[in-house]
Amino acid sequence: MPALIHLHNTAVTGDLTPAGQRPGADSGDPQLATLTVESGTAAQVGIWECRPGGWPVVNRPNTETCYIISGRATLTDDQTGTSVEISPGDYVTLPPGWSGRWDVTETLRKAYTIF
Repeated sequence: MPALIHLHNTAVTGDLTPAGQRPGADSGDPQLATLTVESGTAAQVGIWECRPGGWPVVNRPNTETCYIISGRATLTDDQTGTSVEISPGDYVTLPPGWSGRWDVTETLRKAYTIF
């Protein structure tokens, strides 16, 4: 039987593991850091942090939901052309097939689930 997983303050202030530059980056130097959490399922779950920079996303293969813990970014949707600024307290869902752009303007930390 799976056990409960509890991260007390890790999501907000804990150290993450450096993961190098975001693949496909075309602006800035978006260095990543992550903490992967075992979910007991095929879903990917964890904490993700990224320094300022930008990259395109083309035809996302899966769904990501995330809660913004700190920092700021602008997400631009290719289909509608609209841009939204995301910041602490925002909840975002990127559906399969989504194409657009991430532009991190202030080091961003999020809790995410990808399925």
